Amino acid sequence: MQLKTLLNRVHPVKGFVYEKHQLVEEPQAPNGVRLMVKIRPRRGSQAICGDCGRRGPSHDRLPERRFKFVPLWGIAVTFMYAMRRVHCPDCGTIQVERVPWSDSKRPMTKACEWFLADWARRLSWKEVSEVFSMSWDCVFRSVKSVVNYGLAHRDLSGIEAIGVDEVAYAKGHRYATLVYQLDEGMRRLLHIAESRQAKSLLSFFRMLKKKAGTKAVESIRFVCSDMWKPYLKVIRKKLPKATHILDRYHIVASLNRALDKIRAEEARRLKAEGYEAHLHQTRWCFLKRKENLTAKQHLRLREVLRYDLKTVRAYLKIQAFQWLWDYTSPTWAGKFLDAWCRDVMRSRLEPLKNVAKSLRKHRQLILNWFEAKKQYNAGIVEGLNANVKLRFRKAYGFRTFEAIEVALYHELGDLPLPPTTHKFC
Repeated sequence: MQLKTLLNRVHPVKGFVYEKHQLVEEPQAPNGVRLMVKIRPRRGSQAICGDCGRRGPSHDRLPERRFKFVPLWGIAVTFMYAMRRVHCPDCGTIQVERVPWSDSKRPMTKACEWFLADWARRLSWKEVSEVFSMSWDCVFRSVKSVVNYGLAHRDLSGIEAIGVDEVAYAKGHRYATLVYQLDEGMRRLLHIAESRQAKSLLSFFRMLKKKAGTKAVESIRFVCSDMWKPYLKVIRKKLPKATHILDRYHIVASLNRALDKIRAEEARRLKAEGYEAHLHQTRWCFLKRKENLTAKQHLRLREVLRYDLKTVRAYLKIQAFQWLWDYTSPTWAGKFLDAWCRDVMRSRLEPLKNVAKSLRKHRQLILNWFEAKKQYNAGIVEGLNANVKLRFRKAYGFRTFEAIEVALYHELGDLPLPPTTHKFC
């Protein structure tokens, strides 16, 4: 079987013919050789204008170009073709022709780009570039090409639930706003924008309206987010009819921060006044769930709970708050929340009182979690954020926000992929 037969089977090029091939000694190639495949136009075929896509008569030829193809049997493969220039009747000018195996002036075939992008899901971009003897920029452009194809062909209709959160991607409080789809059976990254301002989230709604129309925005029924004011403001404006949910994840995190602040302040006070260090090495005894405590931490917590300390009182109130999540009725959950807040406001635990004030302010948003039958919560969002941070660690960080955007869409966007035959079985 000839090599040209294999190429025609796995990578047909309509309107063109694989003319001849030869092995060339090349020390820089992985195995010291490179397979050069020459392509020519099929006889009688007209060139296609690279701008408008209309066929026209040829004017002349440009110098021969080289296009990298998928490696075969560990041998680097390169296509060679001299591009024709076209007399385009629509454009009225002479244009370089369009070829089916490559876009624009890229010295790489589409098949090679899709092949590298497929491996970039499994390995870091640096590892892919080293394994296939490509530059990092080649891998980045390949992934970007596949992401652009996926963003242009993805379906954004019928989205019922979204989650909004921010993630730090660099030092110096540099954040990115992430919007996820949380529907059952379809959880993916929908949008990423730089910073965590109101305009960051507004860019998602502009994109959704442009790509899928006003009905796509109106179909959103549930929104999960934290208490960040710019997000609350935008969601209230853009989705007035949607059920906005503040669930237990962020609320419990706020309570734990308040408890840790009380513990740290009291531990410093006891030390300054010369009392016994009852709260020494007890941070995780208070912050961890009871079922996650070690045997030593269980004993230490039991010992500390005997003392009349502010930290102990705050811990007991927070433990009582956990009963809220056992309710199924929004009405009874609201009554419990009101009673708990009244009790905390009568205490002298200032950090916990600040949390109670915030809970009163966002009371309806908290009870919306019960209205939604506990289907959606920001725990799903935090799970997706864990994958985002894993991608950052795998790459040891990214230099530009564009690279972050491309990597996250590629990893979490669940984007449709271009058709390709170059996959390992």
